Amino acid sequence: MNVYDYLLEESGFLYKKVLLGNKEELTYNELNCEALKLARYIRETYGENNNIVLVAPNSIYFMVVYMAIMKSGNVCVPLNSSVEENNLRFIVDLCDSKIAFVAPALSGDPRWNMLEKVYHEIPEKKSGKEGLDLNLFNEEPFDGERLAEIIFTSGSTGEPKGVMITHKNIIANTDSIIEYLKLTADDVIEIVLPFYYCYGLSLLHTHLKVGGSVVFNNNFMFLGAVINDLKKYKCTGFAGVPSHFQVLLRKSKSFKSDHFPDLRYVTQAGGKLHKVFIQEFIDNQPDITFYVMYGQTEATARLSYLPPERLEDKLGSLGKAIPGVTLELVDDQGNPLLDSGVVGELVAKGDNIMKGYLGDKEGTDSTLKDGWLHTGDLAYRDDDGFFFHTARRKEIIKVGGRRISPKEIEEVIVTIPGVVDCSISAIFDEILGEALKAEVVVADLNDSSMNEMAFKKLCGEKLAMEKVPQVFEFSSRMRIADTGKKTKKLNSV
Repeated sequence: MNVYDYLLEESGFLYKKVLLGNKEELTYNELNCEALKLARYIRETYGENNNIVLVAPNSIYFMVVYMAIMKSGNVCVPLNSSVEENNLRFIVDLCDSKIAFVAPALSGDPRWNMLEKVYHEIPEKKSGKEGLDLNLFNEEPFDGERLAEIIFTSGSTGEPKGVMITHKNIIANTDSIIEYLKLTADDVIEIVLPFYYCYGLSLLHTHLKVGGSVVFNNNFMFLGAVINDLKKYKCTGFAGVPSHFQVLLRKSKSFKSDHFPDLRYVTQAGGKLHKVFIQEFIDNQPDITFYVMYGQTEATARLSYLPPERLEDKLGSLGKAIPGVTLELVDDQGNPLLDSGVVGELVAKGDNIMKGYLGDKEGTDSTLKDGWLHTGDLAYRDDDGFFFHTARRKEIIKVGGRRISPKEIEEVIVTIPGVVDCSISAIFDEILGEALKAEVVVADLNDSSMNEMAFKKLCGEKLAMEKVPQVFEFSSRMRIADTGKKTKKLNSV
């Protein structure tokens, strides 16, 4: 089944609003009609199986174009509008993309000149009733193994990696997420995550499928606007990465004490949120269900979740596999690790696992082995079958010959009130080869308790001597990308 038909088969003709907001609103019927007309235009003008670039903020423009590209039998390549010119050229060449849809506000940028045809406006094409036929291309049965989208993620070599996602992948992951979150047509979600990021797209997919509604807020830095949206539009859900929750809990003056009568649940993924923040959230907002989730772009979005009723007794766990997915642990030779407490690499199998990396057979073969996705994440399983993440393979730091996980140290430092975030990295040391540096983000730089001696004392009490950072650097700003994930690029919050 084409994912377009899957998502809109029950809701496509509703006059209910799918998008709520101050700037833009859209009904399901309008989305369906506009996307089908554009799909016909794309198919008749360019045929099928083209990799079509889409660059736009979360908007009506994005929703219509995204759905139309997939319906037309082509492949959507959503990109960040701030993509560097050299990375854009790499992606365009790798995808052999000739066509792009770029939001009107981004017109005039010379970067788009490298594509043969760029649409800043959705082309108008009059079509009769046949243009609104849900099966307008008469393509049953549709091959679910066909590509629906290519999501680019940063690679270990510095070059972006194109994750090939099929129609079947999206359908499988969407079904699983809806099942464990218990989503219905009554759900309304506040979306602060961009749609070029798989987590953001999963929110759109799930709410389209159940006939729910979405609210866009494309600038999380304005915390007051986000909080107001949750109340104004009676949002039942909110999704964020760790930095979103860290900022809400430690930078917002009102979130912890505020009341959100309609907010049924929040979800957190996109990296490990330290236990102290999770506990702080549930202590201050006990009526809001908190879902810890884990996933990767290579898994379409989601691989595991922690059932909320086990949140407190399994605090720090990434949970168990979502419906339709199998998770296991293997050693360096790929042998299964069945005993509890033994650390190994987390591997996954399911219909949501990517087809591979575009144009990268070596990368695909090293990541997909015998049908299993090798995540690169190290974890262990407890006696009850819950998985606990320890580190990324590439994050492990060696100090004096000892392997150290940065997460363990960060977990201690963020317990200090006033600390918003902490990042542990390796720096050169003439004696040890590598030493540890702690970059600490604090709510108030003028707070006298935020000093190196106090932090070293706490670390010395909680950690082995080799895990105590030698250098501390304090800042009031988090380094985050547009997705909310940490990055080396500095953005003010």
